[in-house]
Amino acid sequence: MEAVRTAVVGAGYWGPNLIRNFRTTPLADLRWVVDVDLERARAALPTQTDVRTTDTLAEMLGDDQVEAVAVATPPGTHHDIVLQCIDAGKHVLVEKPLASTAAEGKAVVEAAEETGVTIMADHTFCYTESVRRIRDIIASGKIGDFLYFDSVRINLGLIQSEVDVFWDLAPHDISILDFILPPGVAIDSVSAHASDPLGVGHACVGYLFARLSNGATAHAHLNWLSPTKIRRVIIGGSQKMLVWDDLQPAQRVTIYDSGIELTSEPTERARLLVSYRVGDMLAPAFREVEALRRVVDEFATSIRENRRPLTDGRAGLRVLQVLEAVGTSLSCQGASIPVASLVPE
Repeated sequence: MEAVRTAVVGAGYWGPNLIRNFRTTPLADLRWVVDVDLERARAALPTQTDVRTTDTLAEMLGDDQVEAVAVATPPGTHHDIVLQCIDAGKHVLVEKPLASTAAEGKAVVEAAEETGVTIMADHTFCYTESVRRIRDIIASGKIGDFLYFDSVRINLGLIQSEVDVFWDLAPHDISILDFILPPGVAIDSVSAHASDPLGVGHACVGYLFARLSNGATAHAHLNWLSPTKIRRVIIGGSQKMLVWDDLQPAQRVTIYDSGIELTSEPTERARLLVSYRVGDMLAPAFREVEALRRVVDEFATSIRENRRPLTDGRAGLRVLQVLEAVGTSLSCQGASIPVASLVPE
């Protein structure tokens, strides 16, 4: 496959990781790095390189040889930068979240679809071997009916000045949930509660509850102020249960053949009785591959194959819709807010 000629916009926190992967994959040919701080752009590259640097987006977009652009700038800049890339006919990979609002996300997705260029959301966790394996297990029907999703994403983290804990951490859990849900199941509504114990002006501790279209539920606990770091997801099925612990590299995914069974006797007392099934525990072995490498390879391959990437613009838009509903719920003292009504398909 011919390498896709690419550029990376933004050499701050996430940009250098994208730059490294675009430089090392044979599926891409990195041509430009763009950053408002030219020295920072140069520092993200080896001393001896053919990759060009600039602090002007228009200079890179004027290069007809560039086919695709990866955007790793602050979320508030995504809308304008992505639209400029689309107007220039470039395919776009966008760091999460896709934009600052669902309306902006809808605008960039529609612009890409009208222009015929690929737009992909960098939902990196969806490209980890753990999440890919979980998605396959759920799709195979081995866990039975999807009952619940329970996530804990906490640590003593960097207090963000531009966004709250939901916009900082929840995109990971929302994108993972969106990626692994069985076909036809979606997030119907959300409610959220939060606190700002430090008085920084927005939520530092948050709890998100979602109701799914099949009657199942999802929950995420998000916290910047925890003395311990936890990255754990529990998924309950009617036949089996899964635990994903991202901080346990030797056993990231564990499958439990466990469950609860109700008695079928017609008496009132019997209806209150349950039996517990505790079976085998399985920890599948799999080879770890850097998720971001899979992201850039999927971006390049989807362009060459003229197909939608696994986490396309619509996936990014669905995450934005949930985040916007979370904000509405917070302003309404935790009320349940429908998701689909915010930005119709």
